[in-house]
Amino acid sequence: MKRKLTTIICVILAFILLFPVRLQYKDGGTVEYKALLYSIYDVHRINPDMESEEMFIEGLIIEILGVKIFDNTGK
Repeated sequence: MKRKLTTIICVILAFILLFPVRLQYKDGGTVEYKALLYSIYDVHRINPDMESEEMFIEGLIIEILGVKIFDNTGK
């Protein structure tokens, strides 16, 4: 009984920590998938740098515990 309860609690905690919530930004189409342990940004936004020839910034940003571990947006 104790082992079953421990397993159920571990599954519930893993679900809470790893289940992402989808957030849509109004910056041109960026989508964020945010969980307690990580965030994934599917970036598609207007480039604020008018000197650049590229009109949009596109790419993927991955953060784990608030630390950026991957960024291919070029910024």
